[in-house]
Amino acid sequence: METATEGVFDTAVPPSGPGCLECEQTGGWWWHLRRCARCGHVGCCDGSLSTHARRHAASTGHPVVQSYEPGEDWFWDYGAESFRDGPTLTPPTSHPEDQTAPGPAERVPADWREILAAR
Repeated sequence: METATEGVFDTAVPPSGPGCLECEQTGGWWWHLRRCARCGHVGCCDGSLSTHARRHAASTGHPVVQSYEPGEDWFWDYGAESFRDGPTLTPPTSHPEDQTAPGPAERVPADWREILAAR
C-alpha cells in the first residue's frame, strides 16, 4: 500500500540498495548518498563527481531526498533548494555503518580529495 504526501513522499517504498545505483552499475564511487523520498532511488550527492541524486530528481520530477548517511535524517528539496520536513521512511534509513564514505572503499582513488576539490 502506498502512503504518499503531496505526491512527494512514499513511506512504503524501500531504498534501491546500499550505494548509488548508477555508480554501482558503472563502477564509480561517491562521496555521500541521498535517497529519493518518492521512489527510494539511492544516488550520490552534489559533492560527488556524478551527482546522480540531483540528476534523478531532474529526470523524474521527484524533488525531495533524504540523507542516506548513518545518523542523518534531514530532507532536501531540490526544487526549492532548501531543507524541509518529511515523514519517517521505510528502513533502512542509511547505508550500512561499515560502508565507507567516500565509498565503496575498493573503488575510491587515493587522491579522491584532490579530485573532488578540482571540480
